Amino acid sequence: MVVNLIEWSHKLLTAEQNQNGIQPLTQSLENLTVKDAYLIQLETINEKVAQGHRITGKKIGLTSKAMQELLNVDEPDYGHLLSNMEIKDSTTLRSDYLKPRVEAEVAFFLKAPLKGPNVTVAQVIEATDYIVGSLEIVDSRIENWKIKLLDTIADNASSAKYVLGDVKRDAAQVDLPEIEMDFYKNGTKVNTGKGEDVLGNPAACVAWLVNRLADFNIGMEAGEVILSGALSAALDAEVGDVFVADFGELLGKVEVEFK
Repeated sequence: MVVNLIEWSHKLLTAEQNQNGIQPLTQSLENLTVKDAYLIQLETINEKVAQGHRITGKKIGLTSKAMQELLNVDEPDYGHLLSNMEIKDSTTLRSDYLKPRVEAEVAFFLKAPLKGPNVTVAQVIEATDYIVGSLEIVDSRIENWKIKLLDTIADNASSAKYVLGDVKRDAAQVDLPEIEMDFYKNGTKVNTGKGEDVLGNPAACVAWLVNRLADFNIGMEAGEVILSGALSAALDAEVGDVFVADFGELLGKVEVEFK
């Protein structure tokens, strides 16, 4: 059976607009492939671009060994970031989402294009203008997060919004695997993470992304941002919750509040 990319993209778009999750794609499509799932994602992104939104970067998911084991996969996935996804005032509304969660990450801003295959960590660092701390709000248009790898890929890697920190650092001057982060929810430290927790190095995540994009003849452009993967477990978000990722003096604090 041929997968109808437009039909499934439309279902995901409708779920997002109505805030009403759908059944997993993998429940209905036994022959769904990784390529099909990414093509569904691209169909959705193309529709949003046609509506006037701009692609501003990419996000990387499933970078930790724990998450890969949970979904029984051996590599990360990625999604697109759009101009309507950045929260510039560090405040967002719970009503925008189905079941949001928050993750803390290191974000890379590019000063030069990158296109795979065979891009190395050194080339990533050379092409990076600066890094900042970030928070990503992830959400799933699949009902109750009942996802497998192909479901989250098709759903733009479960992306929703993101917040960027103000402290910028030259990636070449930072020991990226040794970056440390304390993650707080409503003033209580819930977990911690380090740069080495995402494929050993956040820049390695970016290299993986650029090389994976080459399969679709896509590259990264100067000025784009890349969220390199969660340094610790995602935290569920409800109305009234405040999340703070504290990267210390290196990258400062990044905050988001749900009202």
